Amino acid sequence: MSNATSEMQRALAAVQDAWSKAGSPWNPDALAALYTSDALFFGGRAGHSVGREAVRSYFASYVGVIEQGRMVLADTHYLAIDSDCFLAQGYVDFAFTLSGGRETRSRLRATLLIVRTKDGWRIRQHHFSPTPDAPPLGDR
Repeated sequence: MSNATSEMQRALAAVQDAWSKAGSPWNPDALAALYTSDALFFGGRAGHSVGREAVRSYFASYVGVIEQGRMVLADTHYLAIDSDCFLAQGYVDFAFTLSGGRETRSRLRATLLIVRTKDGWRIRQHHFSPTPDAPPLGDR
């Protein structure tokens, strides 16, 4: 394993840990702080969130629904863009505790663009989506 890959793995682990800490208990402000001011974000709801404030609004839409959340990235492949930026693609395993104490788990495809900022490693692009059951070749 190269030094660059090791550094990307450490950076992604730090982002993952910070995300899970901000998600337990569910804290939209702390979650949004993990994203850059110009972040691009596709999450689990319809719509495209552009910018940290839109990302915060996305997470706030789950207040009263999610009590806590944890994410674990798995089967990740890395692509170095430069020394301060890399792409991570693989899967994300979510564990959520919903209001009323109901627990859920899900696995989604994950693509993250991670950048080094003055405040540490942050997410600049986030795209999570379910794995399709079949190729999208049919009519709408």
